[in-house]
Amino acid sequence: MKEIKVPELAESITEGTISQWLVKQGDKVEKGDPVLELETDKVNIEVNSDYSGVVAELLKEEGDDVEVGDVIAKVDENGEAGGAPSNSGAEEKQEAKQPEVKEEPKASETSQEITEDTSSSDRKEVVASPAARKRARELGIDLSTVQAKDPLGRIRPEDVDATARGGQKQEQPKKQEAKTDEKTEFDKPVERVKMSRRRQTIANRLVEAQHNAAMLTTFNEVDMTSVMKLRAERKDKFLEKHDVKLGFMSFFTKAVVAALKDFPLINAEIQGNELVLKKFYDIGIAVSTDDGLVVPVVRDADRLDFAGVEREIATLGKKARNKELQLADLQGGSFTITNGGIFGSLLSTPIINAPQVGILGMHSIQKRPVVMPDDSIEVRPMMYIALSYDHRIVDGKEAVQFLVRIKQLLEDPYDLLLEG
Repeated sequence: MKEIKVPELAESITEGTISQWLVKQGDKVEKGDPVLELETDKVNIEVNSDYSGVVAELLKEEGDDVEVGDVIAKVDENGEAGGAPSNSGAEEKQEAKQPEVKEEPKASETSQEITEDTSSSDRKEVVASPAARKRARELGIDLSTVQAKDPLGRIRPEDVDATARGGQKQEQPKKQEAKTDEKTEFDKPVERVKMSRRRQTIANRLVEAQHNAAMLTTFNEVDMTSVMKLRAERKDKFLEKHDVKLGFMSFFTKAVVAALKDFPLINAEIQGNELVLKKFYDIGIAVSTDDGLVVPVVRDADRLDFAGVEREIATLGKKARNKELQLADLQGGSFTITNGGIFGSLLSTPIINAPQVGILGMHSIQKRPVVMPDDSIEVRPMMYIALSYDHRIVDGKEAVQFLVRIKQLLEDPYDLLLEG
């Protein structure tokens, strides 16, 4: 019998959640076949079988949290598809014969049956993480006496520790109180849905960014007339020549790269008591998916032309929506651009994608009356842009000048073409 274990995922990823089993007990698998989909903090990864044979047992269920090295399934290399493996069948026969061989007093049998029924019931009803089960065994605590703080009832190690400190007798009243509170918490119907691992990670990272950085946001507005005019003039020839559409993101990406060259501290990060000034320009582009926000990275954006940037953005966006992103697509960005304008946002304060120190927010283009240099008033397509930055590294003067530089480049896109 061979064991399938959670493989090494990446340096920064040590655990995941089983999103979906791709096989069931009794299925035949070949070496290299995917057996389950594992949801990690960043992407979904398929775990493959290291052996050929028949799936003898699935040791974890969908929704269970697992760590690197955990045994998640067993494969019988000599088994036949559709039937129970030979070893397990023999074990079942032995277990079935044991009650007939052992003829103990009825009281003992009754006691044994009650114990077995209780443990079987516990296994079905108690939902606990592997770490919690291990902790309970170490402390000699029955998981059925543990009160879970998780609203979905999943027992965590800290719940086991709390039971150990408070004792089993005190737990029963707490259970009753929890049930009472749950009934009276809302007067109207509600639905509780477990957060996906990615959503939990997004939530944690955003809170960490606000706690660990001195974050500040500065604003400006851009007259998009010239960019829209140039785009309208060139988009057909651009598509014909490069087989990719000319969008707004390539203009903003190239403007950001040019501005980062002028203000290198915004292309840096803090490591301990040192500043790491990055001499490369890997620009993260925030993409919204059904599973949450992801930020794939356009590598070496300074070396790409407009067509190269548009092609990379289109490819990464498609991979994100189809859940095909790899870890390498998400790691190592130096600055991020997020476009809330596609959803109708007029203004926002984007949160830094740590450990980066800056993020640019794009917004909706709206026609507004603008006072021109000659004091005339014209209707112009305007966009508010926002730069959130880490004030520990970047001073207000640099942040404002950085955003002004982006404004200048976008309002004179021909100059931007030369910069690119």
